[in-house]
Amino acid sequence: MAEQKRDYYEVLGVEKNADDAAIKKAYRALAKKYHPDMNPGDGEAEKKFKEASEAYAVLSDADKRRQYDQFGHAAFDGAAGAGGFDFSGMDFGDIVGDIFGDLFGGGRSSRGSQYNGPMKGANIRTSIRISFEEAVFGCKKEIDLNVKENCKTCNGSGAKPGTSPETCSKCNGKGQWVFTQQSIFGSIRNVQVCPDCQGTGKVIKEKCADCRGTGYISMKKRYSVDIPAGIDNGQSIREPGLGEPGTGGGPRGDVLVEVIVGRHPIFQRQEFDIYSTVPVSFAVAALGGEILIETVDGKVIYDVKPGTQTDTRVRLRGKGVPSWRDKNVRGDHYVTLVVQVPDKLKPEAKELLRQFDELSGDTLKAVKAATESEQPSGETKEGAKESKKKKFWK
Repeated sequence: MAEQKRDYYEVLGVEKNADDAAIKKAYRALAKKYHPDMNPGDGEAEKKFKEASEAYAVLSDADKRRQYDQFGHAAFDGAAGAGGFDFSGMDFGDIVGDIFGDLFGGGRSSRGSQYNGPMKGANIRTSIRISFEEAVFGCKKEIDLNVKENCKTCNGSGAKPGTSPETCSKCNGKGQWVFTQQSIFGSIRNVQVCPDCQGTGKVIKEKCADCRGTGYISMKKRYSVDIPAGIDNGQSIREPGLGEPGTGGGPRGDVLVEVIVGRHPIFQRQEFDIYSTVPVSFAVAALGGEILIETVDGKVIYDVKPGTQTDTRVRLRGKGVPSWRDKNVRGDHYVTLVVQVPDKLKPEAKELLRQFDELSGDTLKAVKAATESEQPSGETKEGAKESKKKKFWK
């Protein structure tokens, strides 16, 4: 009975002011979820599917929706003077065919024109390897690709010379095959790409011997590619119109070239900045002096300040990677200075270093001095050492 039915807006889960697109979207989701073909043998799902279809049948029709908003379910049971509406004889197949055409293998027949219209060809993907410096400053590279070109024998028709492709008898040249399935809710119309002509609307009875009916000949071609300055590892360059040929008069696809940048033994890159590490001798770090720093532009002279500590970072402005948008705008080069400690010294150098240490803090004897200052009176040095060890390892 009408009074036992749920509110149609509640059934679809939409507000009363929902537009047609929202109503259709809500029904599509419910119908996909509860459709009998997706829930075989599930009576509850079948019931919910029919309930949603009934709600959609009313709310998707402007006149029926107006009557429902005014009289509710009574608008369709002969009451309220609305004329009545009999759902038992309603054909839900057209609604389901509209919503589920693309879910069950097709769409509405009005979409047939898309199969014969011009379509852009597929893109071709490839990759090239370049050096770190080539990525920074840009370069030209050549790539070899296997591409399809129109067969000269048949002029791209795919048919044997002297013959022509014929209209497909299965789809009558529409490129799609329409078939009907019966369900408990009526006839469901399905549309698929025609299996005989693959959506072209034409079939080739006698194929060209050179291209075997494809209309294309595969050939190897070499192209020159401009690698822009500043490109980074993993980025791609698009070369328009060099990809697969289109269909129905459509344009060719593009070539997408992925760039793989090799590692550098010294430099590391982060966006447009370059990072490196440079060793500095102990003498230069202590007294100051000039060092040579390797950059992508060559070696530059840098004046190290006296007393420079290890891990000091210096900035070389404008020595980084150029921007894609403006090659005159460049990042910076950050250099970390690492003070080197000599591991091989001549006796004379060792003696001089000891004298240097005595004059600059006497660090070589610092532990001994600290130990003796803490030694209790009357305790021997050996006893003090033993006492220190016990305290340390306790």
